[in-house]
Amino acid sequence: MSTDSTTDSGIRLLNQLALDLRWSWNHASDDLWRRLDPELWSLTHNPWVILRTVSPRRLFEALADPAFKETLERLSGAANDTAQTPWFQQMHADCGLARVAYFSMEFMLSEALPIYAGGLGNVAGDQLKAASDLGVPIVGVGLLYSQGYFRQVIARDGAQQALYPYNDPGQLPITPVRKTDGEWLRLGIGMPGHRLWLRVWQAKIGRVYLYLLDSNDIANYPVHRGITSELYGGGAELRLQQEIVLAIGGWRLLDALSLTPDVCHLNEGHAALVVLERARAYMALHGVSFEAALMATRAGNIFTTHTAVAAGFDRFDPGLMAEYFAHYAANELHITMSDLLALGRRTAHDSREPFNMAYLAVRGSAAVNGVSRLHAEVSRRLFQPLFPRRPVLEVPVGHVTNGVHTPSWDGPAADELWTSYCGKNRWLGSLESVSESLRDTPDTAIWRCRAVARNSLIEYARERLALQLAASGGSADEVQKAKGLFDPRALTLGFARRFATYKRPNLLLHDPERLARLLSDPERPVQLILAGKAHPDDVAGQALIRRWVEFVRRPDVRSHAMFLSDYDMLLTERLVEGVDVWINTPLRPWEACGTSGMKVLVNGGLNLSALDGWWAEAYGPTVGWAFGDGQEHGEDPARDAIAADQLYRLLENQVIPEFYSRNEHDIPRTWVTRVRESMARLTPIYSTNRSLREYVERFYIPAASAYHQRAQNRGAVGEHMSAWRQAIEAGWPSLRFGAVRIDTRSGWHHFSVQVVLGALPPEAVCVELYADPLSGQPPFGQEMTPLQRLDGTGTDAASIYVTSVPALRPACDYTARIVPRFPGVNVPLEAPEILWQR
Repeated sequence: MSTDSTTDSGIRLLNQLALDLRWSWNHASDDLWRRLDPELWSLTHNPWVILRTVSPRRLFEALADPAFKETLERLSGAANDTAQTPWFQQMHADCGLARVAYFSMEFMLSEALPIYAGGLGNVAGDQLKAASDLGVPIVGVGLLYSQGYFRQVIARDGAQQALYPYNDPGQLPITPVRKTDGEWLRLGIGMPGHRLWLRVWQAKIGRVYLYLLDSNDIANYPVHRGITSELYGGGAELRLQQEIVLAIGGWRLLDALSLTPDVCHLNEGHAALVVLERARAYMALHGVSFEAALMATRAGNIFTTHTAVAAGFDRFDPGLMAEYFAHYAANELHITMSDLLALGRRTAHDSREPFNMAYLAVRGSAAVNGVSRLHAEVSRRLFQPLFPRRPVLEVPVGHVTNGVHTPSWDGPAADELWTSYCGKNRWLGSLESVSESLRDTPDTAIWRCRAVARNSLIEYARERLALQLAASGGSADEVQKAKGLFDPRALTLGFARRFATYKRPNLLLHDPERLARLLSDPERPVQLILAGKAHPDDVAGQALIRRWVEFVRRPDVRSHAMFLSDYDMLLTERLVEGVDVWINTPLRPWEACGTSGMKVLVNGGLNLSALDGWWAEAYGPTVGWAFGDGQEHGEDPARDAIAADQLYRLLENQVIPEFYSRNEHDIPRTWVTRVRESMARLTPIYSTNRSLREYVERFYIPAASAYHQRAQNRGAVGEHMSAWRQAIEAGWPSLRFGAVRIDTRSGWHHFSVQVVLGALPPEAVCVELYADPLSGQPPFGQEMTPLQRLDGTGTDAASIYVTSVPALRPACDYTARIVPRFPGVNVPLEAPEILWQR
């Protein structure tokens, strides 16, 4: 079939649209793909698959339709429209931040690109989407998995089965990265005894690009082709290989593309090896030592930790590390293997201690943050071993509470509501007016939105359950009955997450009979949709799934509850769109953040959760419900029983009555008021619009500035800092305190302290007066002033330091201490030494 230039142009525009993942949150092109193949579109939501599958005749017929062609040209023009200046270019055009490289083991962007497992990928994917919206110059670096995370099937006996279907790159919305001469870009990196070849792919996300590395190159030995096969599969050696590919391969990829970043954002410790490779590249460029290169480059590294328990950090046996890094340390970094291992250990030269990737990330970054306020507190305790004798409050871990990309998670009904009251571009700016505009929404509009969304979810859940039953061998009668389950008017609860014991997914099932009575109340019916996966090696988590499957199959329950298998992004989108209440039951404080509950906010869903993660800071009595006392009790069955009872009581006495308490217009006014307040107050705060702007202004711009300062004059500043750092390490053991005098008079404490600095000059340290915090206030710290130098010789000479404080606390509350000091150095992150008077 011949084509003309108009048809060729149309095909080119369709290809461009299909390969820009902006369609994953901007649904203006949905009708085009639905027109080409409605069944395939409903099953995959993958425009690229449709273009690879559709017949030429159907494609030409569509392009011959003036309406189709006009829509295509309009959408293509909108995608290329540069008239609107994004937020970053408006607010920070001259800030000196040219590029951020965002390294992550997984990215959740669309079900059409299944290279994610869960929350970590969700945060990474939403970060790139928000960067596109706001114009933040971020480039993503990840891995292309030929199988990805496992797909879940629930067998007839209720057991989870794990499947690993092949991800055909030709059906994914990605393209090979090619050199200027058209050759496919392939990178070679050294592995023990061989060279590993990596293919490079590109995914376009609006204004942002994600580069993916893939070891499935024909030039590799078969076993090495599978390095990037599974996400979180295999043992420790495969994990280490993947992290080498991500970090070392990822940095070299950016170098090959001339995309050298100012800032590297390490999304979890998986990417920690970037610290070493960035320093290596700096050494080669400026001809400096590894120590000087690390001091310079760490200024431009940001580390976000998502782990709430020490066991969650990636740790590798020293022998395995030596196998993979002995040559790299000696010939690339020019340091000993012992020195390299020390960067990832609590005790530098303990030969038995494994190498901790999170420790390397901390020691190689200028800033460390947790992903909620509570998680930062937990992380300070986890990382305190790296800052011995420091009070836990001074462990340098801040927080940026996660957000979600609201345009990706709002359903059609919610999008229409928000657009009507807050405008089409509501998530593209700084959100000042969004909350107040949404508060003007009338009860009828909110309730209608919720009704439409709930009905859409019920229709989807019925179809998905029917397909699930058919696939697992269910009878024709079972499949047909599934298509009629649930009432679109009934209160609908959602519970979906990774099934791990610390998340307590069976807390709601603590008393099965009580739950069954609650669900089957004929006057106030409740329906429950569940979903979730347990890792294939997590036997306990799989047992929790089996219990739920057995429960929902009970004759008295099966009309009120269902377990939907293969919890993926598409299912998540439909769940958060339609549920009335999202339930979350983690064991505090093990939920680092928990973004699943944030996704319901934009759709008018409410949260009922333990006071953990983000909900510990977001909860208020007007926006949802919380259970638990906000304390940590560990894994205590008695406490779980108390928590379960609180959960049931909230449902029985507050949630259900409020939903079914209607006015003369059949609207639950109290419920709708709560929904409106949740949407207006929480949605803007817990969005990636807010969290990314926070990263930009608090971390990226300062990190870029600090890195450029340390790198100027071919790294001279970094070398001076490195020399100071070495002097501190050498001279610190000779520091000591002498006599201390305290004189209290006229309402003041006057302190005088003798200090022997040894070989260190006075400007290399700071002598402080310190006191522990009172009543939730920050610790007290006040620099002492050098008054005089006493008689003495050489390194034994003492100096007198003095200061005064109001006598509002006993003098014994205060103590003197010495900490390092150098302009531009982040203490204690880059210099953890501390000496106390007592």
